Amino acid sequence: MATAAAPRTDRTPADGAPGATADTAAHQHAFDTAVAAEERIEPRDWMPDAYRATLVRQIAQHAHSEIIGMQPEANWITRAPSLRRKAILMAKVQDEAGHGLYLYSAAETLGTSREELLDKLHSGRQKYSSIFNYPTLTWADVGAIGWLVDGAAITNQVPLCRCSYGPYARAMVRICKEESFHQRQGYELLLALSQGTPEQHAMAQDAVDRWWWPSLMMFGPPDDSSQHSAQSMEWKIKRHSNDELRQRFVDIAVPQAESLGLTLPDPDLKWNEERGHHDFGAIDWTEFKEVLKGNGPCNEQRITQRRRAHDEGAWVREAAAAHAAKHAGSTGWTGATRA
Repeated sequence: MATAAAPRTDRTPADGAPGATADTAAHQHAFDTAVAAEERIEPRDWMPDAYRATLVRQIAQHAHSEIIGMQPEANWITRAPSLRRKAILMAKVQDEAGHGLYLYSAAETLGTSREELLDKLHSGRQKYSSIFNYPTLTWADVGAIGWLVDGAAITNQVPLCRCSYGPYARAMVRICKEESFHQRQGYELLLALSQGTPEQHAMAQDAVDRWWWPSLMMFGPPDDSSQHSAQSMEWKIKRHSNDELRQRFVDIAVPQAESLGLTLPDPDLKWNEERGHHDFGAIDWTEFKEVLKGNGPCNEQRITQRRRAHDEGAWVREAAAAHAAKHAGSTGWTGATRA
């Protein structure tokens, strides 16, 4: 990920930085003007505390989702039906780890350490996407996650490439390119199953039946119940509301399901000529809230495994730190500055 850009000469530095002033109103005006003009806010620019906190919350949740999201599919690496499928799945899980690293790096530019974010994840003080608290029961689930879950992620994340905060927007460009491959891989896997034996077709249909509604929940609660959407859109962190993105995803998924030869598990799903969109049934938001509270099928399993992996990897982090310190001492470099 690109390093933080130097502060612009036309923007007042952050409070506490060289040249900072006490004129908060002027700072706020410069910030508002930059956002309105579609300029990027960079790490050394002044920004409201609430803007910074919102970014930390959103980026952290996104990063946590990437690394927790490795678990459901990694569960199938050793059971993939062919070497080709195994290689594809291994590459995808590796990509998700990389996405987490890009995003933690983006959060660090806001003055929050990765260690602090991981501690909040492990202690339950920060959340990750509810979708990853559902089990992967069959091989077809890997395809359903790729097609539906990654498809929903792309719908939600492509607009983030135009996020007002520079490091987050730049990280999203590469993430979205890789997620598009994941979505196509999932679609191709489901297509192969759907066109296979009756048993394989039934397996694909069962996976879609189980993952459809949780995928719609990924966009968050309805607009009238969302605590953060309106302000995030005003700051241009988000570009579209939860309901707008959900509708866009449904409209994309319906013709794709038809091409797959699979049905979506919603008897109320139909085209509305007047609206120019598909109508769809009511989402069970009670289930969504229960999963967020920690009562989903795999909540405890996911976070327990994440804590264990973090603890077991302590020696790797220690060795990397020792190697970096040794290298810095032998070359005369300390960080980015020659000693």
